Amino acid sequence: MRLIRYGNKGADVELTQLALERAGYDVGGVDGKFGMKTLKAVMRFQAAQGLSADGIVGEKTRAKLEPYIMGYTTHKVVRGDTFFRLAQKYGSTVELIAAANPSVAANNIQIGEILIIPFDYDIVPTDVTYTSALNSYMVRGLAARYPFIRVDSIGKSVMEQNIPALTIGRGTKRVAYNASHHANEWITTPVLLKFVEEYAKSYIGFGSIGGLDARELYDASSLTVIPMVNVDGVDLVNGAIDTSDMYYVNAKRIAAAYPDIPFPSGWKANIAGTDLNLNYPAGWENAREIKYAQGYISPAPRDFVGTSPLSAPEASAMYKFTLEAGFRLTLSYHSQGKVIYWKYLNIEPSSSYETALAFGDVSGYSVEETPMQSGYAGYKDWFILQFDLPGYTIEVGKGTNPLPLSQFDEIYRDNVGILALGMKLAPSKTAETMSAEISDGFNAD
Repeated sequence: MRLIRYGNKGADVELTQLALERAGYDVGGVDGKFGMKTLKAVMRFQAAQGLSADGIVGEKTRAKLEPYIMGYTTHKVVRGDTFFRLAQKYGSTVELIAAANPSVAANNIQIGEILIIPFDYDIVPTDVTYTSALNSYMVRGLAARYPFIRVDSIGKSVMEQNIPALTIGRGTKRVAYNASHHANEWITTPVLLKFVEEYAKSYIGFGSIGGLDARELYDASSLTVIPMVNVDGVDLVNGAIDTSDMYYVNAKRIAAAYPDIPFPSGWKANIAGTDLNLNYPAGWENAREIKYAQGYISPAPRDFVGTSPLSAPEASAMYKFTLEAGFRLTLSYHSQGKVIYWKYLNIEPSSSYETALAFGDVSGYSVEETPMQSGYAGYKDWFILQFDLPGYTIEVGKGTNPLPLSQFDEIYRDNVGILALGMKLAPSKTAETMSAEISDGFNAD
């Protein structure tokens, strides 16, 4: 990440301001503008941390701010430490510390042990611009605070960034939710991250999520969330790629051929100009014919289907990960329209329509068939075609992408029921399916 200093603007500044506010330093509001209040807050923070108070956020300052973004710090146990005293010292709670350190007995902590100490606030921000860096911080923070969450990388992006996934639950019904296939639909990323955080909190607190018992969901299902598929594209839209970077320069060149699409806010594709949700092997040739007729015959900010199915590394990673995982239901989050799309062509997996109607009931969204012009080569389309299992595209919010974060609270309220219900209504494995998987396992040996 670049140096951040007085006069800068953008997502990096928002992230700095967020950390400072959480650390107790007034920046006058998280607005992405590095003004005098932010400068003074940075300098006070640096002095308190024993750093040179130059007001410039470089590597050392950023390292000191990171715990406040991720929502936890570490502590080496000394004589006299107890969970209660540590909670008082760090602004935490005994319950959070116990959850973050499940192998440590509260009445028998050992001198020299390194403990995770969560701060007593929710870590997933819903009022700041998202980037791949913030996504990564959230993934790391959630996994540290709630160690029953497993973190994986499903693959790499064009720019060689990891595409992270989180998995929570121990049940046999595996489900998967993804967001931000399209770069300027990044508001869907905090929707999934906030759900994971609320679900984990409800689990340790014996509570409910979306009206359903969190412990029952945890025991019956295993949820995998890929919160940001298009990591490079989101960074492009939100100004997290330096304008001198070759990927940015190439993207701007691509966009220049499409002057009617605003740059970078109108960018949906990956950083190389392939629309990821038109790059899956489900009627890809049909999608190519439609989009070529619309003039998208080469890399573009949107609607270019790629040179072949799975030519984009992000789509290829999702494809391979899904093939290996054995998911029974998938949700793909997009914006906008308040619509649930539920089938591919005439393929209607068992109970998929009934489940879609249930989603509509808890969200108020309409249940519709995908328009023909957009009805091919999406992740949902391929999942249904490949597995004959329920797959859905959820279009959140209303307006022009990227949707403003002022819509987030309404979007989350609309969708928390869908996200919880998806785990409950996912089809269980049949005896035949389980037998086939066991057989495949023996054959592999």
